[in-house]
Formats: sequence, structure tokens, C-alpha cells
Amino acid sequence: MRYLRFTLIGWVLLWAGTAGVFATELYDKLIALPGAVSVEELDKGLFSERYAVMFDQPLDHRHPSKGRFRQRFVVAHAGFDRPTVLVTEGYGGARARGAKYREELSAHLEANQVFVEHRYFGESTPNPRNWDYLNAEQAAADLHAIRQALAGIYPQKWIGTGVSKGGQNALIYRMYYPEDVDVTVAYVGPVCFGVEDGRHEPFLDRVGTDEERAAIRAFQTEVLRRRQELVPLFDAYCQAKAYRFRAGIEEIFDLCVLEYPFSMWQWGTPVSQIPAPDSPNEKLLDHLTATVSPSYFAVNDEPSFFVQAQRELGYYGYDTTPFEGLLSVNSAKHYLPRILLPDDARRIRFSSSLARKIAAFYRTHDPKTICIYGENDPWSAVMLDPAFFEGKENMKLVVEPGGSHRARIKTQSEEMQNRIWKTIEGWIFGI
Repeated sequence: MRYLRFTLIGWVLLWAGTAGVFATELYDKLIALPGAVSVEELDKGLFSERYAVMFDQPLDHRHPSKGRFRQRFVVAHAGFDRPTVLVTEGYGGARARGAKYREELSAHLEANQVFVEHRYFGESTPNPRNWDYLNAEQAAADLHAIRQALAGIYPQKWIGTGVSKGGQNALIYRMYYPEDVDVTVAYVGPVCFGVEDGRHEPFLDRVGTDEERAAIRAFQTEVLRRRQELVPLFDAYCQAKAYRFRAGIEEIFDLCVLEYPFSMWQWGTPVSQIPAPDSPNEKLLDHLTATVSPSYFAVNDEPSFFVQAQRELGYYGYDTTPFEGLLSVNSAKHYLPRILLPDDARRIRFSSSLARKIAAFYRTHDPKTICIYGENDPWSAVMLDPAFFEGKENMKLVVEPGGSHRARIKTQSEEMQNRIWKTIEGWIFGI
């Protein structure tokens, strides 16, 4: 009886506390949304309220009868009279649940924040996982459905934004639904025309200074020369981490070495961190695996990004010519489908149709759009064509001098930050 009494009291208290939360105006509006399956209260963090919503979506927006899935998005509330930032995330949405997460546009503009997990990632993965419905057009339609659902809750202006694949997603979303958002801010978003686009390799041959490129090349060469000593250590490291690969350990070692300069420049790792050529084997290997984790080439339970790259988003290749005689392979061509795709996605063939659509739209239109890139980021090799910004009133291109894939508004010079914010505030508030 004592246990029963405690349980009943506990339920009463739980119901009372929950009832207080459920009474909020925002919760009532969210739970009443057509398509809302569940609404979970989150720690309010940096906002007045935050909720994770599971939202019913069709697998195929053109043919809803083909099946449904549930998509997660997180609503962080600043005010019904505030603008809303729509984060067009290209990956999973777990980080948006964190109490400290706030996108810089939302913070500066005191705006609401709606973070949408991409279909086929995280909790937004259909079951069964049919790759036929993982494409940019369907993902844009997901965003449109959520945007339309929330229109009555947040009637002020909307800003679409994302980083990297999310930045690419922001550009794609604006292309398919140009009236959904008033402003787009796309960070480091690539536009590739092939699975191995071909522009990244020459970019890496000219980025930075001669001395920096020479230091990177010297490290690659040294670890390849020591492969007889390093590969067994590399193999032991991978076994300890329980990594599984679709190729032999020798080839995975080579791919990590080939990936090394891309990773160095992408994340802005100083060349001063490169060990001296005469360093012990362990020190060289520690630096290599810290810069390029072998997990990148391991069998992945969530390969959705690589499926999209193979289908239409594109990717990059590796130049093996400087290392002839040092590699275990003659070529790294077609490494993505061989190494990174699951068996059930091997039939997918690349189409450049999406990239051509993106190029055609931004060449001929002038939406209120700011694209931010880092000068030294290899993804800047495939930035939205700078010529598309010339002579336009609204489209703005910002390339951060010496910047990496971490380029944001806050990483720019003070003068540039002021210019960017003045432009965005003018578009949103008319000032």
C-alpha cells in the first residue's frame, strides 16, 4: 500500500507539472498542427520555450500514397512577433536538442529558431530505408511542409540558413520554394557537378603558401615511405576501435594519407602542428589519425550523406600522381561508391541535373541571399559561381581571407560583420 500510495502521488505531481507546461500557448499551437505526431518539452536553454516535434511526412510528396515517415524538428521560441530562423540542417538533429545551441542569426536578431533534421538522418529515418526517396527535391518539400505548418504561429519574416551540406540545402530550398523565406544565409555550401568534381585537386595545389603546401606534402610522403612500419600500427589502432572497412587496411591507410591535405585546409589546422619528418612512428601516426580519423572510411550505420553525394550532391577526388610508387593502389578513382556506399545503394548513378538547376536559378535570379565561404576551405573550390553575384542588388558573396570551413559571420573582420548585419537587418526589419 505504501508503494501504491507513493506511485499515485507521483502521478498526481507529474500530471500537475505537465499540465502547467501543456497550458502554454506555443505548446497548444504545436500540438494542434496538422501532421504533429508528438511534442516533447525540452530545457528552455537560451530561449523562453523549446520543443522537439515529430511531424508526419510523405516519403514522396508528389505521391503521398507511397508511404510515410516521421521527421523531427526543434522549435526554440523567442516570441510570436519575432522573425524566425529556419535551420535547413543537412544531417541529424540531435545537437539542436542541446540547451546551449543557438544559431548566430537567431542570437543576433533575437529570432525564433526552427531546426529541421534532414530526412534519412537520426530519428527522421524511414523504415524500411528505401533510397529512392532520398533526394534534394523531396528534402526541400519536407522543409516547405514544415514552413507552411508553422506559418500561422510565426507570421513575421523567415530566414533560411545552414552550414556546409546544410548551407547547400538552404540554397536548394530557396531554389525550389523561393517565396518560403525572405532571406537566405548559406555558410560554406558547395555546388558539385560530379561525384569526383575535379576542382578540389587543383585548388589544393595552390591554396596557402608554397611553404605550407610543401610541409603537408612532406608529411604525406614520409608516412607513405614508412608504410611498412606504420600500417601494422594503423591496423592495430583500427582494430582497437572496432572499425570495419570495405577494402583492405593498406588501401584505407592510403586513403587517409590522400585525405590529409583536404582535412588540414578544411578545418584550418596550422601546419606548425605537423610533426618533424624524423619523428617516431607513433607520433606520425597519432597526428595522421587525429587529422583524418579512419572512421571516415569505415562502414557506417548512417551512410545517407554518401548516398546523396553519389546520387546528385557530388563530392571530390584525390590526386595520386605525386605519390607514384608509394601507394598500394594505382588509382583512387571511384573510391566513394567502392568504400563508402552500402550494398543496397551501389546501383545509384550520379546526375548533374541538380547542380545545373542550382546554377541556372542563381545565375538568373536575385534573391536576398548571402553566401559565406572560407578562402582556404577546399569546399570553396566548388562555391556558388562568383559571377552569379556580379551586378546583383541582393545576392552577396563573402569570402573570409584565410578562412576555413568554420567561416561564419562572427569570424569575419569587424567591418565585414557590420556590413553583413546591416544588410540582414535592413532586409528583415527595414532599417
